[in-house]
Amino acid sequence: MLAPVVCRTWCAAVVLSATFGATAALAQGGAPPPPNVTTVTLETQPVQIALEYAGRISAYRNVEVRARVSGILLSRNFTEGEPVKEGQLLYRIDPAPYEATLARVQAQLQQEQATLERREKDLERAQELLRRKSGTEKAFDDATADVALSKALVAAAQAQVQTAELDLGYTTVNAPISGTTSLDTMDQGSLVGTTADNSLLTRIHQLDPAYVNFSFTDRELGELRALWDSGRADRPADGALKAGIEFGDGSVYDKEGTITFTDATIDQQTGTIRARAVVPNPDLKLLPGQFVRVVVKGVTLKEALVVPQAAVMQGPQGPYVYAVDAESKAALKPIELGREVEGGWIVEKGLASGDRIITEGVIKVRPGAPVTLDAPAAVSAPAGDAPVKKAEAAANTETVQ
Repeated sequence: MLAPVVCRTWCAAVVLSATFGATAALAQGGAPPPPNVTTVTLETQPVQIALEYAGRISAYRNVEVRARVSGILLSRNFTEGEPVKEGQLLYRIDPAPYEATLARVQAQLQQEQATLERREKDLERAQELLRRKSGTEKAFDDATADVALSKALVAAAQAQVQTAELDLGYTTVNAPISGTTSLDTMDQGSLVGTTADNSLLTRIHQLDPAYVNFSFTDRELGELRALWDSGRADRPADGALKAGIEFGDGSVYDKEGTITFTDATIDQQTGTIRARAVVPNPDLKLLPGQFVRVVVKGVTLKEALVVPQAAVMQGPQGPYVYAVDAESKAALKPIELGREVEGGWIVEKGLASGDRIITEGVIKVRPGAPVTLDAPAAVSAPAGDAPVKKAEAAANTETVQ
């Protein structure tokens, strides 16, 4: 009966011995080795600034197709919502009344022309009689006045013919521009007029190219002008800023536009300046009323430092990074950030070209502590764990025995 008790006592002694051994080994291990970090060396380089704004798509042109003469709408010669070409026949208005009017004024013109021809001959005879002393000056003057009157009546009749021809031409309504049609506002067989409330037939929207409208603040405009005036930034070679388009789902439109308009005044209600870009839209992916993100491109800083986002930490006093000095020690550097660009943020103050910045392993770094540069991110077990594991292995082995 004593054997099991002796065995348990002996095993407990072995475990305690192993534990004390592990504690001693951990104490003898000393300070952990410097953390492994990855760094990048900052260098000044040209950096493109991308400015993002909320934008809205609008048609390049919106045209109302209206009747210019009144009458019965005989036919519609297009499909609603489908593209049409400039000059394509859209509607026909009953031409019969206008054909009759044209025939009447043409007959009146012929009548006036015949009267003019007769009076011109009368004038020639009156002039000949006056030359022979057989006629009177009054007869000559009357003949002259009759010819002038007939010429005026002929001109008036010609104007009436031209008006009638125009009215007859207006009975066929053609597309003034190429674009996409909207719904009809007048059904076939309706009586259309020429006033604002009864002349609208449809609308045509030219969607290629498309407009994208957006606004920016006067402060941003002042910053850009300051960069250009100081020579810190270059203008685009052609002088026109470009506009990229991003959709609501984050996808990027595959064509860039050109900013063609910037308002000269500030909107008093919003305090912003309106701008507009023209964007190619051959596949009609941009629809009027659609909200998008506008990315203004073309502003390039000649020399700038860009710090990666992974290197930037946030403290009570603001953002900071860890730089590595010549002795491979970490130094905390407060920084002042500028705009976000591709690859990180522009550094306005706090860093210089040639500084080595820690980008990986920052969480383990302490100010003034040494670091191991450019080591793999996946590190073996931390210092201090190995002795404990060895002691546990020995205790397990001895316990099994």
